Amino acid sequence: MRDRRAVRAALLLTLAAVALVAASLGLGLDVPAARRMVWWHPEIVIALTWTPVAYLLVRHRPGLHVGWLMLVAGFSAAVYVLSLNLGPWLELNEHPGAWLFRWLGHWLWAVDTFALTLVLPLIFPDGRLVSRWFRPVLAAAFATPLIVCVHLTVDPEARRFHNGVSVYPFQDIPLAISVTIIGTLLAGLVSVALRFWRSPADVRRQIAWVIYPGVLAQTIIYVGETTPIGDPLRNVTIATVPICIAIAITRYRLYDIDLVISRTLVYAGLAVVITGVYFALVGTASLVLSGRGPMAGLVGAIAAGAVFEPVRRRLQRTVDRLLHGERDPYRIADRLNRRLQTASDPAAALAIAASVVREALRAAGVTVEVLGREGRAAIAEDGDLGADPESIPLIWHGRPVGRLLYSRAEIPDRRIASVMARNLAELANAVRLAADVQRSRERILATREEERRRLRRDLHDGLGPTLASLAMTVDAARITLHRDPAAVDPLLEKLRTTMSGTIGDIRELVYGLRPPALDDLGLAGAVRALADGTAGGPRVDVLVDGELDDLPAAVEVAAYRIAQEALTNARRHARAGIVLVRLDRGGELHLSVADDGVGLPEHARAGVGMSSMRERAAELGGSCSIGPGTAGGTLVQARLPINGAP
Repeated sequence: MRDRRAVRAALLLTLAAVALVAASLGLGLDVPAARRMVWWHPEIVIALTWTPVAYLLVRHRPGLHVGWLMLVAGFSAAVYVLSLNLGPWLELNEHPGAWLFRWLGHWLWAVDTFALTLVLPLIFPDGRLVSRWFRPVLAAAFATPLIVCVHLTVDPEARRFHNGVSVYPFQDIPLAISVTIIGTLLAGLVSVALRFWRSPADVRRQIAWVIYPGVLAQTIIYVGETTPIGDPLRNVTIATVPICIAIAITRYRLYDIDLVISRTLVYAGLAVVITGVYFALVGTASLVLSGRGPMAGLVGAIAAGAVFEPVRRRLQRTVDRLLHGERDPYRIADRLNRRLQTASDPAAALAIAASVVREALRAAGVTVEVLGREGRAAIAEDGDLGADPESIPLIWHGRPVGRLLYSRAEIPDRRIASVMARNLAELANAVRLAADVQRSRERILATREEERRRLRRDLHDGLGPTLASLAMTVDAARITLHRDPAAVDPLLEKLRTTMSGTIGDIRELVYGLRPPALDDLGLAGAVRALADGTAGGPRVDVLVDGELDDLPAAVEVAAYRIAQEALTNARRHARAGIVLVRLDRGGELHLSVADDGVGLPEHARAGVGMSSMRERAAELGGSCSIGPGTAGGTLVQARLPINGAP
């Protein structure tokens, strides 16, 4: 309901402004030409263009302060236009009240002029100041029309006229007023620049739509305050600005304003450079080729044509860098690599990379996701990603290691995004490996502590009470020996049985720390024993290449446990006919277990056994992969370093 009333009020003000202008023009027909308003007065343009555009903005967004400011300024301009003809008409017809409109006709132009040139830049586009430090500037902008009113009331002759349009020359008015107006204007431009620097891509594009014609309009209006200018140029500029404001607020993506600004700067600079080169060379050639005027002009034209394209390319690169930042993808990649060298760890490098990529793509938000073997390993975010981001996969040596997400707020260069993704893939792989190493360390520590807890429990709850029981049995046998020697034999028999069970428990405990087959048979013999250990399953062949006798103990245990787990899985789940185990020693020990079974399920998840195999390899700085075999079935491949093994 409140919005509907606001739109209705805006419509009434707009119709009233048009009606006031029409009434003023009608009155002007009954006023002598020497005293009536000129038909091309700029306030007519403001009243008839800014007010309807302001109504459309208020209708689009009723709470928009910018629209209401434009509406009030346009209506004030209409009242001023009416005063310029109504005041003389009332005087000629000797009606009372003529003095009021003559007084309004002296200064009311200041309301729309300074509202649109001083206040509007401070609150565009959202109606708020860019910082609380600009509150005094906003107060000075609102006070400027009041200051001008007081000055022109005291000194009506301070204004001048050019082609029937009043001019308020800054060089002739009091210095304090000139400083206030010019200082407020400059502060407003600083506010626009600061807002442009801080804002996201959408707001920057809105500001660009207004800066481009706005700076030109500001220049023309304020130059017109001190020197005569062409009325058509001024009026066309004044009418263009509200249209650009409407596009900036409602349809800022309608045209590529960046392209317009870029081409304007490039060709303006090109015209200056080529003109300077031409006249410099013509002057030089005229001195060298005296008496050959046409030849000097020809030399200058040829030289100017020769430098045209190189200068255009250089200017285009410079302007693009100013408007969009660096656009060369390989320079951006080099900057990314230099920034990454300052990072303390892969996680910090990932955060730096997200910031650099967002700056390079000029996106509202960027997210870099790193995918681990068990889901998302790490994530770095910079800015607001939005609801429907673009996505580029990060591929490292044919394997997906993550993805790059960036917002669609401002369509970036896809080529730059692809180059950045290739550089990020290496970083994502490093982060992935670091996460794997950290996770492996945590699991190793957890496994070690669990193993210590199990040993403590076994020793405390099993071996300790057993030994205590043995000691008590020995004491009982000693006491019984003197009283009843015949009863000692059952006690000793019980003692012998308990000791045998204790020895078995200790042997089992020791075997859990290191398989005895490794000491008795060596790694190759122990793996062959595993192959022959279960009847009724698939046939297991073991191939050994290289000498395995002097392997470090940790490598032997890891290889044995990995082979044991892989063979167990093949027998339980693969439904295979043949399993081939290969042990190949070179600079490292390579272990592979391949079967011809049904293979892995489509959405297989790593269980305890698979994770255990990977962790045993990671403990030694190696790796273990589990996947489909080249000829079907499942293939387990482990790489175990030898020299670095403890």
